[in-house]
Amino acid sequence: MDVCHCGMCQRWGGSMYAGIEADDFSLSGEEHISTYQSSDWAERAFCKKCGSNLWYKFLPTGNRTFLAGLFKLPSGLPIKHQIFIEEKPDWFDIAQESPKKTGAEIIAEAEAAGFSFE
Repeated sequence: MDVCHCGMCQRWGGSMYAGIEADDFSLSGEEHISTYQSSDWAERAFCKKCGSNLWYKFLPTGNRTFLAGLFKLPSGLPIKHQIFIEEKPDWFDIAQESPKKTGAEIIAEAEAAGFSFE
């Protein structure tokens, strides 16, 4: 489980983004899916039929995370990390302890891995 507190995710879903990583997946009903580039490095998708947000895709790697609420998940699923923690509104907290990284830390890690955000 990845949790993002950035302002863009807050606007997209009304709060934090909670996503499940997926290396192997299949899609059906693609005629109902619409995507848009939400930043220089990301794409987001939603269902044109019901309006549900579907995924966040990191364009440099093609990695996607799917909104956790789309799936029946097991109890006790750990949070991998919370990112853009400095943008988290003060009106909510996540009870589960997990690593917390600022936006600057996440961007520095990505740049160290060779990604550019210009």
